[in-house]
Amino acid sequence: MSFVCGISGEPTEDPVVSPVSGHIFDRRLIVKYITENGTDPISHTELSEDTLVSLKTGGTGSAPRNVSGTSIPSLLKMLQDEWDTVMLNSFSLRQQLQIARQELSHSLYQHDAACRVIARLSKELTAAREALSTLKPHTSSKVEDDVSIEETDEQQGLSEAILAKLEEKSKSLTADRKQRGKNLPEGLAKAEEFAGIKQTASHTGIHSTGTPGITALDIRGNLSLTGGIDKTVVLYDYEKEQVVQTYKGHNKKITAVVLHPDGETAISASADSHIRVWNSNDSSSKAVIDVHQAPVTDISLNASGDYILSASDDSFWAFSDIRSGKSLCKVSVEPGSQIAVHCIEFHPDGLIFGTGAADAVVKIWDLKNQNIAASFPGHTAAVRSIAFSENGYYLATGSEDGEVKLWDLRKLKNLKTFTNEEKQPINTLSFDMTGTYLGIGGQKVQVLHVKTWNEVASLSDHSGPVTGVKFGENARSLVTCSIDKSLRVFSI
Repeated sequence: MSFVCGISGEPTEDPVVSPVSGHIFDRRLIVKYITENGTDPISHTELSEDTLVSLKTGGTGSAPRNVSGTSIPSLLKMLQDEWDTVMLNSFSLRQQLQIARQELSHSLYQHDAACRVIARLSKELTAAREALSTLKPHTSSKVEDDVSIEETDEQQGLSEAILAKLEEKSKSLTADRKQRGKNLPEGLAKAEEFAGIKQTASHTGIHSTGTPGITALDIRGNLSLTGGIDKTVVLYDYEKEQVVQTYKGHNKKITAVVLHPDGETAISASADSHIRVWNSNDSSSKAVIDVHQAPVTDISLNASGDYILSASDDSFWAFSDIRSGKSLCKVSVEPGSQIAVHCIEFHPDGLIFGTGAADAVVKIWDLKNQNIAASFPGHTAAVRSIAFSENGYYLATGSEDGEVKLWDLRKLKNLKTFTNEEKQPINTLSFDMTGTYLGIGGQKVQVLHVKTWNEVASLSDHSGPVTGVKFGENARSLVTCSIDKSLRVFSI
């Protein structure tokens, strides 16, 4: 019978067993290990040479050679000693390697746990910063005005000065419109040219990729203002393909945005029931309008540039001052009922406006008297979008069942009706500056020639519902956005 040494892994010449660990070793190797370390190599318990127990190999082993003083035996002994040293070092290295592996595994586990803690703390820090930015405007409002909007239920009302300002602006716009007459710009796109409209740019990294979806759009020149499900508002130069400013402060998805004609002021509405006013030079909001008790669904800027209309699921519309952040009046679309108002839009002159609600009725309001000037029943589903033509003669409305209606404001009647094949909700409507074309955003982008009411373009590039459609100069370009998180530019 032969035994294998626990240190060298080779057959033993003189086997001994350790009474401490019960392992078998070659006496030569174990003695050297005890001399150097004084412990058992396996259990690391104290061990001496006297306690080793010799084992008999049944006579099959060979007697140790008598080393003489000749050179060859001496050389062989030297080689044997070297071999023994190598085996001892190899055993020690294997033990150290095992210990290092255990320590590395423990360190990696601690690192992973630390990363998870850091990620959680970063998320909490971001949430705390957003909450702080939400509280700051209210605090400043209380300091400067002593009374916040939340502290009083009474609206300031439309003063004579405000009404005079609105009427003066309205007269000026009407005079400008008459001066322009019916002549269309020379560079205006022709209906047949829309057959060649093609996508020229697609931007998908403007909003968070983790929470996809652009829900609102407005443009001025080469600047676009978008709002998303990620609760952020982004001012973006789509020609230079760079973000100008990112605004954070809302606690829920953005429902509507307006880019002020001055190019520096941005306004956003959110499902958190707040309207925020921003400046392109600062990522924090300048004012917070807190007038609604439910998600704000749409906003529209007055031609004066100082006031904004807002619609809400709380069944009210409100008229507010964007400079002071105060609401001037708040009116229920149907007293005694809870009808959600889905869309709102100022007439180009700024003294009347239209609303679309869940009751499928389109209403025209007189801002000065705050009452209904006309009602347009006709839709069979909730009205989701509304748009006035620039000449002020026509109103387009879109409903949840995919129907678009064109109304004549002079005759107060429905002129034309268009229904998309998919019967999907009409999310957005937009006239070009001349009122010649109407852009429709539903499951895809469609462009109608208003006079003939024919479809001149149908664009299916988006993979999700279209939430924004805006015409560029002379209707030669089209900027769109969608729930598929992309902002696309089409050009003729």
